[in-house]
Amino acid sequence: MARRGSAGGPDGLVIIDKEAGWTSHDVVAKLRGILRQRRTGHAGTLDPSATGVLLVGVGKVTRLLRFLQDTTKRYEGDLVFGAQTTTLDADGEVTATFAMDGITLATAQAATKEFTGHILQTPPMVSALKVDGKRLHQLAREGIEVERTPRPVRVDEFSLHETDDPLRFRFTVTCSSGTYVRSLVDDLGRALGGGAYMASLRRTGVGAFTLAEAHLLGELADRAAKGEQAPDFSGLLLTPAEALRGMASVVVDEAAVARVANGLWLEGELSPISLGSVAILGPSGDLLAVYEKGASGRLEASVVLHAAGTA
Repeated sequence: MARRGSAGGPDGLVIIDKEAGWTSHDVVAKLRGILRQRRTGHAGTLDPSATGVLLVGVGKVTRLLRFLQDTTKRYEGDLVFGAQTTTLDADGEVTATFAMDGITLATAQAATKEFTGHILQTPPMVSALKVDGKRLHQLAREGIEVERTPRPVRVDEFSLHETDDPLRFRFTVTCSSGTYVRSLVDDLGRALGGGAYMASLRRTGVGAFTLAEAHLLGELADRAAKGEQAPDFSGLLLTPAEALRGMASVVVDEAAVARVANGLWLEGELSPISLGSVAILGPSGDLLAVYEKGASGRLEASVVLHAAGTA
């Protein structure tokens, strides 16, 4: 069961199945009240119209969210050929239409190869990226379009499936963090000599976490209502160690626990580990800290959850 946090609420990771109409910020704000924990944040924004996996850190786990941010994402959704919109999805206004009735699954699937692998992608104007201190989507609402620098992203899978509508296809995308699926769809339409927009989007996985273990906000609200004085969120909140289950981990003995609590570098058999980040677990399996390889080549403390002198 997740621990009670020092700020009066629990510590843990909750996997939310975000419903359409909610912003990621809305979800976090709602959970602050449900969990009675002020320290709450999310990893990986989902647009209001998108649904699916949203990772929310609670209490001490908010300090671990940066390690969950840059993980592989998995999506499924629908795209429609024959039109372009201002937002590259169904929420925008149609700006152009194209005769694409003759498109086939084979032709469209072959075109996705151009957008698979390590590619450069130009962020859409309807994104949260900042230019001169202002988010692109704010500029877009003002009718301002600015030049954006293409960024490297990785697309591991971009597959299409037919539907009853000859212009509507189901898609599956597996990609790196920072990839804009709506841009993939728009680029695919242009590559086929016309246009396309994203009709729906559902995130089915983030790193090691999937929809199979996600919870609706209502489920947590019901649990809180039933235990008004002391809500029981066991089974809903993952422990800090479980939150980093996709990360390489090392179990240290009691002799090393004090060194970790003081944020000291680790030596002996741990020093040769050539990994980006390592979860340091105590003898009982609790997450003590996250260490990263420093300039010296030794594992050095990046985040210490159980510092010396704290409860």
